[in-house]
This record gives sequence, structure tokens and C-alpha cells, in this order.
Amino acid sequence: MKTLFFSPASCRVIFAACVALLACDSAFAQSKAPSLPTGIKMEKDISYIPDGDEAQKLDLYLPEKTAEKPLPLIVHIHGGGWMGGSKFPCAVAGMVLKGYAVVSVEYRFSQKAKFPAQIQDCQAAIRWLRAHSKEYQIDPEHVGVVGGSAGGHLSSLVGTAGGKNAFPKIGGNDEQPDRVQAVCDIFGPSDFSTVVQQAMEDKNVKNIFEFNTPKDPYSELIGTKLDDKEKADAVSPVHYVSKDNPPFLILHGTHDTLVPYAQSVEFAEALKAQGVETWLQTLPGSGHGGPAFGKPAVIQLMQNFFDKYLKGADVPIALVPEA
Repeated sequence: MKTLFFSPASCRVIFAACVALLACDSAFAQSKAPSLPTGIKMEKDISYIPDGDEAQKLDLYLPEKTAEKPLPLIVHIHGGGWMGGSKFPCAVAGMVLKGYAVVSVEYRFSQKAKFPAQIQDCQAAIRWLRAHSKEYQIDPEHVGVVGGSAGGHLSSLVGTAGGKNAFPKIGGNDEQPDRVQAVCDIFGPSDFSTVVQQAMEDKNVKNIFEFNTPKDPYSELIGTKLDDKEKADAVSPVHYVSKDNPPFLILHGTHDTLVPYAQSVEFAEALKAQGVETWLQTLPGSGHGGPAFGKPAVIQLMQNFFDKYLKGADVPIALVPEA
């Protein structure tokens, strides 16, 4: 485990610049790695499963000065088609300066382990963090999760499947809950049973990979084509939607060429139908990422969302009309 300290920078600029990295692959993310503001320390490559796979590690970001009380936790899950990407840099590390502890989780990729390995890793990391909450001065009762693309999918699955024992637990700490209190899903796929049809109907989807073939990222994740309904349902966050799900903030561009915008519309409708507090922030004309996701108003929306549900702040969750 390594502890690192970072050079000065603006928290707002860091957070805005990093939002676009949520779905990026490792090489790009590393080349754009920002320095973090003074006041944040990082403990890198902590194993959340003892003697586990080399991927089963996390980076922990905390304030340099000891907090006066346990901090609410934001867990970041990176994107990369479940086949790549990296936990570093962490897109939301700057939230430490807003009164949070932040963790960025690595997980096994689909080339190495098929689903549900990825969600099992994320849930194991959350249970480990709760088991070590006193050591790191984390508030185990207020945990949120955020991710983009594949990370958005896994964040949503953490949210909807949490507490349901839907997947065999790994890594120990079974007495700890894996439910979270808030989810920010940034253009993550939510229903593997409908994504192909929605992609065919969406003129904006360019299909840089061919859907429903053994080597597309969706099929690679589950180890078979998407017409296997049992496996498609098991991997889909929408399949686990229930009235006890945590609040959701969903961000999606209407011109996404990889994950159809209709995925988030379907997901938001399913959540709302169960009475789950849900906001879908539509970004007209935006694709799979882009400048609109880093606009100050959109960033403030995300911060307000976490402040409300992880800190109990009396702040509005107002969608941005011209995002």
C-alpha cells in the first residue's frame, strides 16, 4: 500500500476535466492524469480481497488532515467496456475537498472472468470498505457510487441488486451490507435484452462493434450472445429494480454512439414506476461523453445529488434545462 500526496490544482477544474474520463481506456486516462489539489492524500493499490487477483484492488482518497467526523463515501467504478480502463486517475477524487472520502475500484475484466465476477468484485470492495470504516474514518451508513459506461452499468447494478444476495459473495466480510444510498449512472447500459433492438432503431448508434456477436463487449461480458435471456436478465440492472432501490441520478447524451439513449429512458421509467427517486439528465446532442458532461451546472447537479443523499443537505436536485 502506497500513500501519495499531490501538487496544487483547482478542485472544480479537476472534477470537470475528469468527468470526461469516466469511460476512457487506461492509456488515454493515464496520458491525461491530472494532479490533485493540496489537501488530498491517496493510498494506492489496497487489496480488498486478501491474496486475491491482482485486479482486486482499490485506491483510497482522504483529506490530509484528519476529519472531525466520519466522512460519507463515494465509490467510483471506471468504464472501458468491461474489458479495459483503469481505476487511476479517479474521476471524482476532487470530491474529497467537498467533505467526502473517495474510492476508485478495480475489477476483473471479461477476458479473464465472465460475469458476475465484475459485480462480485465491486460488492466485495464495498463490504471491505465498511468493514474497515473505522480505520479510514468512513461513514458506513452513507455510501454512494458513480461510474460511466461500463462503470455506469456496474454502479447501477450495485444500486438495484444491493441487499438482494443476487450473486454469490466473495472476499469475506459477509456480515457487511452491500447496499448503497445513492447512485450516479453516466450513460451505462441497463437492459441487455433490449439494447440490440434499441441500437438498431437509433440512427445515432454507429455500431463500431457488431452487436450480438461473441466478441462484442456485451456478449464478451456474459460469455454468450445476448439472446440468452437468462444471462441477459442476470446482468441487467433493470431486472433488479424494486421500490427499496436507492435514489438515482442518470446522465445520458441523445447522440450516444455506443449505448443507446433509450437505455437510460427505459431504466428511469422502470425506477420511477417503483417509486424510486430518479432524475434523468438528458444532454441533447452529446455522445458517449463530451464537454457537456463537464459543464459547471451538470457538475453542481451531481454534487447536489450526493450532498442531499449522503450528507442530508437541503439542496435542490434541479435538472439542467440547456445541458
